[in-house]
Amino acid sequence: MSLPDFFFDRVTSDIRQQMDGVRALAGQLSRQRLTADGEACVDSIDAAAAGVSRMLEAAMDLKGIALKGVVLELEPVRLREVMDEIEARWQPRAAAAGVTLLVAYDGDPDAAAMADRKRLLQIFDGFIGEAVGAQARGAVEAGLYAYPGPDFVRLEGRIRGPRDVGWDAKDTETRIRSIEERLGLEVAIGAMLARRILAGMDGELRKEANAGASDTAAFEMKLALIPDTVAEPQADAGRAAHILVVDDNATNRMVAQSLVEMFDCTCESAEDGEEAVEAASSGRFDLILMDIKMPRMDGVAATRLIRAMPGRVGVTPIIALTANADPEDAEAYLAAGMNGVVEKPMKPEHLLTALQQALDPGGQSAAA
Repeated sequence: MSLPDFFFDRVTSDIRQQMDGVRALAGQLSRQRLTADGEACVDSIDAAAAGVSRMLEAAMDLKGIALKGVVLELEPVRLREVMDEIEARWQPRAAAAGVTLLVAYDGDPDAAAMADRKRLLQIFDGFIGEAVGAQARGAVEAGLYAYPGPDFVRLEGRIRGPRDVGWDAKDTETRIRSIEERLGLEVAIGAMLARRILAGMDGELRKEANAGASDTAAFEMKLALIPDTVAEPQADAGRAAHILVVDDNATNRMVAQSLVEMFDCTCESAEDGEEAVEAASSGRFDLILMDIKMPRMDGVAATRLIRAMPGRVGVTPIIALTANADPEDAEAYLAAGMNGVVEKPMKPEHLLTALQQALDPGGQSAAA
């Protein structure tokens, strides 16, 4: 990795982490008794931080696609739930822009396929963001149509909005610059990302002119059927765990604690490795979330000391929390005795998966 790339990755990762912290703090403030003006300010702070986080994530994804192509993480996905999530995440933003968003799903309610949920959402995000941003008033329509077959599931997505939604990639640079000038950088990055992902998934995009001042962006793709040996997603269940959160950064601790509590677990915190070793020796924790770089004693040294303790304490599951989650780094953390690695900024679904795997390696029940 070149030095400019190294600093780009570190800076963007740090900004995303700080924005996660801002949103966690805004969430804490929103639960306080505030005046109407105070509530509006907190909502504005959260919305701004969310926008920065989305833009940074999209920029990082674009860079990753440019270097490695579109990487897919396939899992069983119920297609109707994709549109439910689209509606939930876009209705407030569309309403704030004065636009009515109409979301529809046409197909078997239980239809599912092997898909990358995040990538499907990013495709819709790009086209809907472009349409909502350009629609001064009126409505934007987003629909997903599923056609199961014997060998694959054919998906057709349709987003109806103002003129020029659905342009192809032949004049990408010119169009992206135009979108950035008219609608802002976040919309432009999202529009570019949607087209790159669609192309990487061998999807097809076309633009359909409608009566009146509107166009429809229509895209199609084929998804694999779910193998009989793969279980569909199940609801998480099980007992609550008591977790030690270790991080020298107060914002990071608050973010981790908020996520842990969101999973109905209880937690305590420590500010460095020495405090972590002392707290762990009490034996009252089911799992430890351990930052790596800390003053006085880092996470790796603390893990080794905990592993040397006798009895149950010495085998307490420990998960590394780090912005450095390259395969070589992850191998070093596992070799030091850790049970898993979660990359910062933490995503709830990644942390939940790591907790489940560490607390219930046999897969009999979920402890978080």
